[in-house]
Amino acid sequence: MRNKGKISSWDDKKGFGFITPMTGGKRIFIHIKAFKNRNRRPAEGMVVTYTSSKDKQGRPCASDAEMAGIKPVQSTKANIGIFPITGITVFFSVVVLLVFSSQMPIEVFLLYLVASLLTFIMYYFDKSAAKEGAWRTSEGTLHLLSVIGGWPGAIIAQKKFRHKTRKQPFRSVFWVTVFLNCGAFVWLLTPTGQQFIDTII
Repeated sequence: MRNKGKISSWDDKKGFGFITPMTGGKRIFIHIKAFKNRNRRPAEGMVVTYTSSKDKQGRPCASDAEMAGIKPVQSTKANIGIFPITGITVFFSVVVLLVFSSQMPIEVFLLYLVASLLTFIMYYFDKSAAKEGAWRTSEGTLHLLSVIGGWPGAIIAQKKFRHKTRKQPFRSVFWVTVFLNCGAFVWLLTPTGQQFIDTII
């Protein structure tokens, strides 16, 4: 017999929360692994249907859960689109051109390359943790990696893993980090920026 309730609390980092049954009564524990479709993260206020069960210790919990009224998530390829990927290609082409013309040290190119690779790996582990309900990588860490030059890797990871593409607060801050980094890159091309590079390299 399936029950219906509302998620009254949810800890996204730990991957569990509690459901308040629509019929009233005590809250029931639910883990991220109890959901059939994990393409969308649970959140407080969501209505879910579930089957009452018990964990290994005999405590009541929810299993075989579904988010009520949520249609299957469509591919996020359309959400990200081709323009950001094209932008990454153009950006790296510009960096390489500046390096070959001696207007930018190769260390800057290597910084973007290493930061992007590290960011891509961090997104992979965070996506895996989200699926397993394990400890998540903080959004602050992902944003920090983006602002220091890892944003190309972040965009590629978002597209490949379909991760962090629907959470609007995260998306807004992410694009701020991209603009900040690009602004810093342009500044490095100014005389003041060139002097700064000379002092640290």
